[in-house]
Amino acid sequence: MKTDKTYRCLIVDDEPRAREILKRYIEQVPLLTIAGECTNALDALTVLRTDIVDLLFLDVQMPLVTGLSLIRSLKSPPLTVLTTAYKEYAVEAFDLDVADYLLKPIQFDRFLKAVIKAIPAANDSLQEDKAAEMTIPNHNFLYFRADRKMVKVLTRDILYIESLKDYVKIYTDKELIITKYSITALETMLSEESFARIHRSFIIALDKLTSYSADTIELGKVQIPIGRLYKQQLFKKLNSSG
Repeated sequence: MKTDKTYRCLIVDDEPRAREILKRYIEQVPLLTIAGECTNALDALTVLRTDIVDLLFLDVQMPLVTGLSLIRSLKSPPLTVLTTAYKEYAVEAFDLDVADYLLKPIQFDRFLKAVIKAIPAANDSLQEDKAAEMTIPNHNFLYFRADRKMVKVLTRDILYIESLKDYVKIYTDKELIITKYSITALETMLSEESFARIHRSFIIALDKLTSYSADTIELGKVQIPIGRLYKQQLFKKLNSSG
């Protein structure tokens, strides 16, 4: 049965990038809404005492007070999904009866599984809404909200993606799509074999690359800079595919 309830989510993580990814994921699920975000467990404790939180996305390792310590301090914790880069906390986490345990970097499909695990009634809602309302990760296509509608984009048509603050420009063979999205969240939803982040502001389709140098890549007539932090990984990927 499709649930009409909206679940209020609190994100607790000291890493800005991790919070941004979870916010973008939550925004893609119609039955979830963001109740707030905190950078530490102490601030989260204040929110939990004063606001309604149905689902908690909680980082394990944080300064001063860990996520596990926060759960132990709560008499009636909300449904909780732990997020961490470390596998070794899994046993301890499930001893605290958490709904799920997500390893970073978190992929969108794994995020959805955690939501369904935490809220079983959400499964039917996700199945009904996913075609029209959500950006569903798929190696063949993605949906984006643009011009007051959901636009289907075939990944094979994407040339490159450019970040523009809170928005991204998606350049395809046929059109330019501008949508409110994080390039970091979008990066996790694209195939690593087909796409590469080459700069803090750019993702390219590898099969559209026509040439490259030590500092730039070319996609036909378009020239894009290679960020210093991305060079090593990019060249390793290009050499391994060559």
